[in-house]
Amino acid sequence: MATSCSASFAGFSIISRPSPQPKFILFNIPPRTTTLHHRTGTSRFTCSAGPTGFFTKLGRLLKEKAKSDVEKLFSGFSKTRSNLAVVDELLLYWNLSDTDRVLDELEEALLVSDFGPRITVKIVENLRVDILSGKLKSGAEIKEALKKNVLELLTTKGSKTELQLGYRKPAVIIIVGVNGGGKTTSLGKLAYRLKNEGAKILMAAGDTFRAAASDQLEIWAERTGCEIVVAETEKAKASSVLSQAVKKGKELGYDIVLCDTSGRLHTNYSLMEELISCKKAVAKVVPGAPNEILLVLDGTTGLNMLPQAREFNEVVGVTGLILTKLDGSARGGCVVSVVDELGIPVKFVGVGEGVEDLQPFDAETFVNAIFM
Repeated sequence: MATSCSASFAGFSIISRPSPQPKFILFNIPPRTTTLHHRTGTSRFTCSAGPTGFFTKLGRLLKEKAKSDVEKLFSGFSKTRSNLAVVDELLLYWNLSDTDRVLDELEEALLVSDFGPRITVKIVENLRVDILSGKLKSGAEIKEALKKNVLELLTTKGSKTELQLGYRKPAVIIIVGVNGGGKTTSLGKLAYRLKNEGAKILMAAGDTFRAAASDQLEIWAERTGCEIVVAETEKAKASSVLSQAVKKGKELGYDIVLCDTSGRLHTNYSLMEELISCKKAVAKVVPGAPNEILLVLDGTTGLNMLPQAREFNEVVGVTGLILTKLDGSARGGCVVSVVDELGIPVKFVGVGEGVEDLQPFDAETFVNAIFM
């Protein structure tokens, strides 16, 4: 029969079990208890603070990865690209006398792909002015101008697509969103990506409202080789779990603490207020935290995601977006709409079910992926 052993130091209880059961550490959140599960993993390079240190290097690696993973992004936006394939057909035999008809059909194609009425009209009218002034004289030039217009919309208001993690460790990232948007899964995939780039990750299971949430995140911790802090009692406050996770992240030298939260409707005032408590709790431990508050939005909802994003932003100040399930949607234009409407940059996009399918967002790569 398997046995277990434990030892205590400085308020910790270290409990180890024979393989294959994982080791884990217990510590108390008076009057509630939180558990820190340790899983093995090694960092690829040494961490250091300062403007030329670890987080700067991490940001550069993620940006390079975004540009190198063109194929994944390209395949992930195949349905949106299929919708917009009509653009090539329209412009193939374009001539000046067909301008109004072609632009009307282009407008329809952009609307079907969820670019939104305001953005669509803006793009089409810009093209009309340039065509009639003689700046654009061929279908190929019109297409390049179309891509340039979309790229400018993305880069003008959503230029900071890299994670902004500051210089103080641990950096704290809080993940928020409504139920069913892919919040916990996105956190797990983000942990995988950051850990693969050499970061030491601690997960915090702050979704204390849904019974299976901690179990789901523990599976992701196991899958990614990360550590996790979970509440042992059902009535634990999310703010307490996150606070203790950040404290342990600080004490034990973690680079990044990824904080899950309960999924909530943006119309539920009391649950939205809980996010404010979580934000304040981590700020007490690490000044300036959280470094990022990432809102997970379901890409299949298209423009319907905008009211959610507005409410979350007003309550907690969203710093970046993760758009999920875009591989199953032909509404990729919503990426442009949400950036233009809210001025919040897209940091990552979900383009598949695999653990590596959460891709760092790169505006130029995105534009090339939806317009062949």
